[in-house]
This record gives sequence, C-alpha cells and structure tokens, in this order.
Amino acid sequence: MQASAFASDIDAYIAYIDLERGLSRNTRENYQRDLEQCARFMARTGAADWRNVTAEQAGAWVRSLSRSAASSQARKLTALRMFARFLVREALRPDDFTALLSGPKLVRRLPQTLSTDEVNRLLASPSGGDPASLRDRAILELFYSSGLRVSELAALALQQVDLENGFTRVFGKGSKERVVPMGSRARDAVSTWITSGRPHFVKSRTRSELFLSSRGTSLSRVGLWGIVKKHARRAGITKTVKPHLLRHSFATHLLSGGADLRAIQEMLGHASISTTQIYTSVEGRRLLEQHSRFHPRNREK
Repeated sequence: MQASAFASDIDAYIAYIDLERGLSRNTRENYQRDLEQCARFMARTGAADWRNVTAEQAGAWVRSLSRSAASSQARKLTALRMFARFLVREALRPDDFTALLSGPKLVRRLPQTLSTDEVNRLLASPSGGDPASLRDRAILELFYSSGLRVSELAALALQQVDLENGFTRVFGKGSKERVVPMGSRARDAVSTWITSGRPHFVKSRTRSELFLSSRGTSLSRVGLWGIVKKHARRAGITKTVKPHLLRHSFATHLLSGGADLRAIQEMLGHASISTTQIYTSVEGRRLLEQHSRFHPRNREK
C-alpha cells in the first residue's frame, strides 16, 4: 500500500490548522513532514489508510524515532496526537489511536540573559550621528524595549509604528496581531531614525519597511543578527549575543521589576502562559545566586 492513500487526510488537517488554529508556516510545514513520514511507516507496516492504523503501529513508529533528538521526537508525537484528535472530531475515526502513547521527557533549558549593565553597554555602542548608527541604535532599543522576535522586527513597516502613542502593531507567529508598547528611549531612537536616518537609505525600490539595508530594501533576519553581533562585540560582551537574547532579557528584566506575568505573556505574544513561566525560573535562579553570594551565613561558610 502506498503512503499516498494517507495524503488527503493530511492535506485536510494542514488546511484546518492554517485556517482555524493560525499556526505559523514553519510549524505547519514541520507537522506536514512529520505526518508524511509517519504515513510512509504505516504503509510499510500494512495500514491501508489512517482509518485502520492501530495503537500498536503508532507505538512502533514512536519507538522507531529513538535515534532522533528528544525535541524532534516530542514535536513528531505532538503532530500525530493533534492529527488523531482531528480525525476523531471529523468522524473519520471512532477512536484516538494515540491515546496511550508517551514521548520523551524534555528538560527545558533556562534562557540566558544579559545583565542590565550589559544591555546598557550594548545600546550605547552605536553612538554616532551618522545614518547607520541612528538605524542600529533604533533597532537595538526596539529589540530590548518591546521584546520583538527578529522576524517581527524585520517585517515592521512604517504604518505599524505609532510614535505619538508609543506602541507598535506586530504580526507574530501564525500572523496573530498584537500591540506592543515602546519605551520612551526606543520611541525617541525610532523617531530620530525615521526623520534623520532613514531618508539616506531610501532608493527607488524602497517600500514602507521601517528598517532598511544599504540597498534600500528591508533588513533581513541575518542582517539584523549581524548588527546585534557587531555591537555586542564593540561593547565587550563575551556572551553569544543574538536578537533572541534581547527578547529573553526584556522579559526577565520586566519580571524582576515586578511586571505581571500575564502582561509579559501578552507583550511576548505567547499563546500559553506556560511558555512565559520559564522566566520565573530564570528570576528564581538569579535570586538564589544573589543569596549565595551575599547572605552573611553563606559568606561565613
């Protein structure tokens, strides 16, 4: 039996999560590849289509993934579980053949962050008044002030930025729109870039992108990564500084200052509060380190 017999149900599911769930294109593509891989396995083990896949066959597929990374195994299992529930909901199967499956236990690594001193040094690096420095300063300020993903900042257009009210409209994962505040320093840096820096980058091909390359086109994610890395090196920061590190620092520093976790979740665009809760672990780790270093009973030891 060919895996093509499984394809129409996979296509229907991918269309469903595109329209109804609003998952990102990258997630949809990963799930489609995972399900197609699973379909090939099921076809080799004798299943005619998804309607007669057994729990034993599903378990055998999961066991066959043992050489993959734990994170990859977990994603593939998630894809299959969500798909199985879709089949039941659409009355294509009477039962969920993944109900008894278990996957690898994932150990969540705590995100690294910059200290406030490191952030200040990084943001002070583009100190000149030339157009490139004005652009880089606005980029770094906006990354840290609003906690944007690099893809979100790369896609920003002029009309998404409201300088008067101090916020920007962002389209995050799954094209979900959210409103994110800009701090006063970020707003000033972006305003100066728009009025005094951006006109020097405008070319005939330029459209409404907020941040421009020397060619007059929007800066790519790689280009933004390079700007962050360059200024981290100039600032003497020895950590590996990526745009996402500024996002982690944004969230951790807000939490340290007393911000509500739900507000941080909304600003970051996390679909689940459990994703945001990782920053409580970061803050807890920092407090333990401070206690270990400075409490007199620890120093006596």
